[in-house]
Amino acid sequence: MKAAVVSQPAQKPVHTNFDEPVASGGHRIVQVSASALSQLARAKASGQHYSSSNTYPFVAGVDGVGRLDSGERVYFFAPVAPFGAMAERTLVAPERCIALPDALDDVTAAAIAIPGMSSWAALTERARFVAGETVLINGATGASGQLAVQVAKQLGAAKVIATGRNRTVLDKLHTMGADETIALGDDEAAMNRAFEAAFAGGIDVVLDYLWGTSARALLIAAARASQEQRALRFVQIGSISGGEIGLPAAVLRANAITLLGSGLGSIALDRLLAAAQAVLEAAAMGGLHVDTKAVPLSQLVEHWDDDGGKLRSVFVVD
Repeated sequence: MKAAVVSQPAQKPVHTNFDEPVASGGHRIVQVSASALSQLARAKASGQHYSSSNTYPFVAGVDGVGRLDSGERVYFFAPVAPFGAMAERTLVAPERCIALPDALDDVTAAAIAIPGMSSWAALTERARFVAGETVLINGATGASGQLAVQVAKQLGAAKVIATGRNRTVLDKLHTMGADETIALGDDEAAMNRAFEAAFAGGIDVVLDYLWGTSARALLIAAARASQEQRALRFVQIGSISGGEIGLPAAVLRANAITLLGSGLGSIALDRLLAAAQAVLEAAAMGGLHVDTKAVPLSQLVEHWDDDGGKLRSVFVVD
């Protein structure tokens, strides 16, 4: 069969032949129709994600949409290694398959699951979010951040504050549910003032997709704010702006701040899948939206470095 095959470390996948999966041990064959190009898929393929096994060769792709032998259309997550989602067929444990609502097409389902799951699980499983709270999304102009704005509103946030560098997308976020936006830039003093003003109004949860300079500034601003006895839950999800920050120890003593991480390993897989199912059901009802671009899997090499932009790339099996 044809698949996106990674043959050695630091090598991008190529569209070539790979062994057919064989159903065994209760695992099911999925005839794949679509698999999204996510940050997680790219990081695992490069061997840079903390959950990477670095055993070669393997097929790239961590999730997708397809049909079981029974004809049932499913979303699936974490195929059995060395098989991945970016292939004509893959091998998946039955408990990692979710039946798809009829109203949701394959490309949208593949595109929305992981970015939607990241914020849904962060809010419900890690932050223990309660409807009526205020949520700040740091790095809201990417695909995951845009969905996080929608998810926070879907779950009942009273106010959503969105940050990001892309001013055009920031403006668009108001139509997705953002009540306020903060532009991130090179002027750290201006950014700090904006963060302090936001915390003066009270923030309950921060979902951080960036880490780096802006995350450090947010934590310091939170420490300086009185918050009127509101404890802040700061949930770290992504690290696009850097893997490390230098944080003064006093920040964690000056205010009630809880630092949390959300991702593979910090949330049980069955709870992550429950979050994915909730996202898919909300999308089917029209509550969540993502802009997509369908790309034939045979054009994998040309599109592997797509940065997302305004459209989320989804590889579809030719």
